[in-house]
Amino acid sequence: QVQLVESGGGLVQAGGSLRLSCAASVLTFNLYRVDWYRQTPGKQRTLVASITSRGITDYAASVKGRFTISRDNDKNAAFLQMNSLKPEDTAVYYCSATYYSLTYWGQGTQVTVST
Repeated sequence: QVQLVESGGGLVQAGGSLRLSCAASVLTFNLYRVDWYRQTPGKQRTLVASITSRGITDYAASVKGRFTISRDNDKNAAFLQMNSLKPEDTAVYYCSATYYSLTYWGQGTQVTVST
């Protein structure tokens, strides 16, 4: 069982930045693909950014150029640097780690962007 713990959420003004962290309890974290999702009330969870075990990244169109996903396998952690935040980025952000058919989720961290 892999445990993921997100941190770094909070309240920020539009145009500001936040850095989310995802700490994993598994020593083979380097083998996992890591995704960041976000979810607002009443809506489906949507994919924001991904990073493969080899470090290849991908982003949703809505965050490309503003968000950066990264990972530090030595620390069993992944990150989401969020810049130029907009009110529409307000959501609960979740990280997930996937290895073949196994996917694990964190508990989420709230990000609120005020106008």
